[in-house]
Amino acid sequence: MITRAFPELVLFDLDGTLLDSAPDFVATVNVLRAERDHPALPAALLRPHVSRGARAMVTAAFPEIGEAAVQALIPRFLEVYAGELARHGQAFDGVETLLGAIESAGCRWGIVTNKPEYLALRLLPLLGWDARCAILIGGDTLPVRKPDPLPLLHAARELRVGIADCAYVGDDQRDIDAARAAGMSSIVALWGYRLDDDDPSAWGGDRMIDSPMQLLDPANWP
Repeated sequence: MITRAFPELVLFDLDGTLLDSAPDFVATVNVLRAERDHPALPAALLRPHVSRGARAMVTAAFPEIGEAAVQALIPRFLEVYAGELARHGQAFDGVETLLGAIESAGCRWGIVTNKPEYLALRLLPLLGWDARCAILIGGDTLPVRKPDPLPLLHAARELRVGIADCAYVGDDQRDIDAARAAGMSSIVALWGYRLDDDDPSAWGGDRMIDSPMQLLDPANWP
């Protein structure tokens, strides 16, 4: 029997889990606000919304506009964001060490994100992860996205790894809901982005971890 320090396949959410991308998104919304003669939005007001996606961030940046106007702004938001990729944000402290340890142990890691696939693909080489990430599933890679379990199931199936040999790490309830529905072990990344009224202890994750470095200890994996 082979005893591993890590699951055979570790799947991660991207924004708020591997990548502190909030500074890139703050820069993005402030371009949009400047175009509309609005003052810059403080980073602290946008950061909690980052893991909720483009619609949530545009809504936070322009709380006075309606849903139709929010939807109309999303293409411009994504256009500006494409130019801000990895210009301001970076991997969270300890992430590079953790990814290196997973690789050194002979295990693999991949990304399952709700970010559009084309943006996630552009990010990987900027972070030096394009040759290291075993699989990338974006929010539009498949017909459904998290919290549907299909993206996680698809990643495991493509890499021919059993669900029992996988774990998913994410900072949003949708991540944990998707993992639970897939029958996959889950870890709540408490270092990520959350609203004040979020209660990670109610999400049903198998573990709640304060920092990536804690995952170097095999005892902290489900």
